[in-house]
Amino acid sequence: MPDDHSPSQSIISQHLSVEVAYATPERQKIIVLEVEPGCTALAAAEQSGITQHFPEIDLAVAKIGVFGKTVKADQYRLKASDRVEIYRPLLADPKALRKARADKAKASREQS
Repeated sequence: MPDDHSPSQSIISQHLSVEVAYATPERQKIIVLEVEPGCTALAAAEQSGITQHFPEIDLAVAKIGVFGKTVKADQYRLKASDRVEIYRPLLADPKALRKARADKAKASREQS
């Protein structure tokens, strides 16, 4: 009776297909790779070689998420088809920007 699982099928089924994504205002890169079960988001980012395309990325300090939710990159265990996203640091605090706009609008209203 033939074995239904050939060695190559077993090896493929033991890996998870995931994506690692990073973007700047000018360009983006999504790298598809196969990782071992139990692989962390940080390990996948390291294995992807994304820093070769974007040398400014420091994976040790970068915020990392999966499908838009920030995760603890060294603890989050990936599932099949997860997309690891590496986030750029914010140039300005969004709350501070909103407050500045509101203050400017208030001052403008008071002058009129």
